[in-house]
Amino acid sequence: MPKKRIRSVVRTAYALALLGITPASAGDYIKSAVPNAEKVGQGRLTYMFWDVYDAALYAPNGLWKADKPFALQLSYLREIDGEKIADRSLQEMREQGFTDEGKLERWHKEMKKIFPDVDEGIVLTGVFTNKGETVFYMDSTEIGRIEDPEFGPSFFNIWLSEKTNSPKLREKLLGVS
Repeated sequence: MPKKRIRSVVRTAYALALLGITPASAGDYIKSAVPNAEKVGQGRLTYMFWDVYDAALYAPNGLWKADKPFALQLSYLREIDGEKIADRSLQEMREQGFTDEGKLERWHKEMKKIFPDVDEGIVLTGVFTNKGETVFYMDSTEIGRIEDPEFGPSFFNIWLSEKTNSPKLREKLLGVS
């Protein structure tokens, strides 16, 4: 979806939220991709003094397994440029140990096309499907997908790997704290 269209969707969602009208619940589109989706856990990412986003992990029957479908939902609490989200994601994947620079560059280009600029209140969700694809949503609208089956595990490891830079958030997402 082109950035101009995404900005239009963002403005519409924001205007509807101001009127008290919310789009289809997150559960609707998550449950269509994740059978029996239930929340595993949730937490907030704070960087220095800034609250960045609230995160929630959904998996079948509330039991997360890396090789089964799941969804990670981020509800943003501040304005962030979409390209910076892609840049940071790439950096985090490298820090997790993924070293295929050719793939990383391809993924970076795809993420820059997919990730919109976000404002407070925007919800982005990544869904790891049973086909090994990663599908991204803004609110309940699909905004892009990456079909490479290696992408999903590398991307979601940013939050769910033992090597994450945010171990307390990981514990909360996995429901262990």
